[in-house]
Amino acid sequence: MTPPPIRGRGPVRRPSPSSRQPQPDPPGLAPRRAAAKLVDAALTRTRALDAALDAEHDPSGFRALDPRDRALARAIAGVTLRRFGTLRGLIAEKLERGLPKKCGSLEAILATAAAQALYLDVPAHTAVDLGVASVRADPEARHFAGLANAVLRRIASEGAPEPQPGGDLPPWLKARWERAYGADAVARIAEALVCEPALDLTVRSEPERWAERLGGVVLPTGSVRLAAHGAIPDLEGFGDGQWWVQDAAAAIPARLFGDLTDKTAIDLCAAPGGKTAQLAAAGAEVVAVDKSAERLTRLNQNLARLKLSASARVGDAASIALEPADAVLLDAPCSATGTIRRHPDVAWMKREHEVASLAKLQAQLLDAAVKLVKPGGVLVYGTCSLEPEEGENQIAALLARDARVSVEPVAEAELPGLSEAITAEGFVRTLPCHLVGADARMSGLDGFFAARLRVG
Repeated sequence: MTPPPIRGRGPVRRPSPSSRQPQPDPPGLAPRRAAAKLVDAALTRTRALDAALDAEHDPSGFRALDPRDRALARAIAGVTLRRFGTLRGLIAEKLERGLPKKCGSLEAILATAAAQALYLDVPAHTAVDLGVASVRADPEARHFAGLANAVLRRIASEGAPEPQPGGDLPPWLKARWERAYGADAVARIAEALVCEPALDLTVRSEPERWAERLGGVVLPTGSVRLAAHGAIPDLEGFGDGQWWVQDAAAAIPARLFGDLTDKTAIDLCAAPGGKTAQLAAAGAEVVAVDKSAERLTRLNQNLARLKLSASARVGDAASIALEPADAVLLDAPCSATGTIRRHPDVAWMKREHEVASLAKLQAQLLDAAVKLVKPGGVLVYGTCSLEPEEGENQIAALLARDARVSVEPVAEAELPGLSEAITAEGFVRTLPCHLVGADARMSGLDGFFAARLRVG
């Protein structure tokens, strides 16, 4: 009998690379890729971290993640930016010739992977493997996967270096702060900036009761601080308008007016409205001014939730025509270097030359604000900046050019627990290392400058 023919013994045909099915991403890659894209957007000054997290058009892929992976991506991006000075130095040490040209997001990917291995509770092999996978997934960086593997393995094996005072700051910012505050203060500021901050609330009334109900503490300044929290709209009291989110330092300027019952107030550069809410809650009839109609819409939404009212006006604070008021608050646009504790991308998105241009704008706004104060009324000027040009120097220049203006010093009794923030001139100058508590996470506040001025 003739045996049946043997089939399938011809030459083996392998699928061409173009016909191969794409392999699924390894578990955990999506949040790592999103984190690297968030960091890269900050480093390239393409988009601020908070704007990227909230953006409707989201090239990072962050919004497509489930809540747990979003939290992971945000945590990775945050610690990477807080530690970026050290991370960039470590990466540079391992790349003798520097970063390759046209390497896409390679530096951001390396930094986020290294941050996980050194500063987050992520096994080193997981951080390295997913870092290399992220490089392979980047169209411009994928050619450097082998280089990334070698760099990350060396970083992970050597471990975190000894912290250097100010080593996580951009060199230009560290140098400026050392000139303004001294090396010891900068070391303490830098140490405070690497800690993820707690959540601060300004409450309508009864701060002790709300601290107890929300599991927080009442700060000496009157704010309520929460160590842990879930989604903010889910917290008790949010829907009822009992409180709003506001850093303890940002809450200081409006409190310098005291009782505003039956008085008129103007809040310049007002959005998103935390200070407007404070003025209204203090009894004032408030006009809130901002250049952005969109931001004023958000302000009105916040006030509606809080059951407070103000008259919102779209306009340029430097030129808007308004009836003079008893109290004027100018929280001026600034470099925001005092907010790095909450917004670590600010350190890497700002450039030194911006300080001078912002100082010119602040001087114009101050001159305009003085004209909006009734004779005998009060102007409070503030900036969330640590740069003297945007604070102390700004007020000194105003006093020199306008004899109608005088300083009304802030007394230590007005800022319990923050006497070190009162300057010899009677200004308020908070540093991120102030308001120290037993727990680092429950310590600190934003860097802020505030001056109370009487207009004759």
